[in-house]
Amino acid sequence: MRFAFTESGRGTAEPENLHRVHFAPPDLNLLKNSATVVDMHFHSRYSDGSNDIPSIARRVRKLGIGIAVTDHNAIGGALEMNMYKDIFSIPGIEITSREGAHLLVYFYEISDLVRFYEKELRYFLGKEIMSSCALSMESLIACARQYRCVVVFPHPFSAAYVGVCNPLFTTARQQHLLSAADGIEAVNAGNLHKWNLESTVLGFNLDTGLTGGSDGHNLFQFGRAVTCASCPNDRGAFLDAVRDRATHVVGKEINLFRKVTSNGMKLGSNLRNSSDLFGKNMRYGYALINSRSRRMKDRIWPHR
Repeated sequence: MRFAFTESGRGTAEPENLHRVHFAPPDLNLLKNSATVVDMHFHSRYSDGSNDIPSIARRVRKLGIGIAVTDHNAIGGALEMNMYKDIFSIPGIEITSREGAHLLVYFYEISDLVRFYEKELRYFLGKEIMSSCALSMESLIACARQYRCVVVFPHPFSAAYVGVCNPLFTTARQQHLLSAADGIEAVNAGNLHKWNLESTVLGFNLDTGLTGGSDGHNLFQFGRAVTCASCPNDRGAFLDAVRDRATHVVGKEINLFRKVTSNGMKLGSNLRNSSDLFGKNMRYGYALINSRSRRMKDRIWPHR
């Protein structure tokens, strides 16, 4: 099963893929009539988000959809959201690997999220909330697999080092990591459209689960990209749908002005919380330059 975009920007795909991803603002009222709808990627003040959980809960109730609070290297937001029994929530966390790339892990049970954090992750975290942990991406996935969970690569194509599809990982290593995951985040509302297109193509070509989320750090972003499944409002059924490739994704990137506003807020938070931010970007830049240099040499001297 393959998917590719032509030079005109139009895509061709197997029929079953045609409706799995839809790039448009979600009509939440319409979607809720036939599916369980969840924003699978949202941040709170427990990491670099702008809002506390009570404020987020009010927004979730107003829109009437589900949420996964996926704070960076922290679970306090997911635990607090779990206390709202009238809200459908998925326990999750977004982890920054040793390499600087991100990994989303969703759990069937809140107790497994707590155990994973306390036993597998806590003692390997950096001194700041946004710092890389000491575990490689392979180690993080192996640790997560000891629990009932769903592993997803968020924004695989994205700025700097935060997506797995970057020069810090060799092609062979990327392929190994991608084969170990349950899904790809096809639409990230905070990402650029071209990178979401690439992420969607990647998910189609891997024939893996697909998710969508706002990657919201502010309330206005919540629900801008969502994951839909024809199942009851049940965590197990919903996460099974992701693993079984039975979800569809609807979403649209936020506009440039709101991107600038949101990213400005995130930058301030990141500078406060991540002492190694500069170093990670320097390492990424060095790897990117070397990668492009190698490609240029291969084109100039293909037979050497």
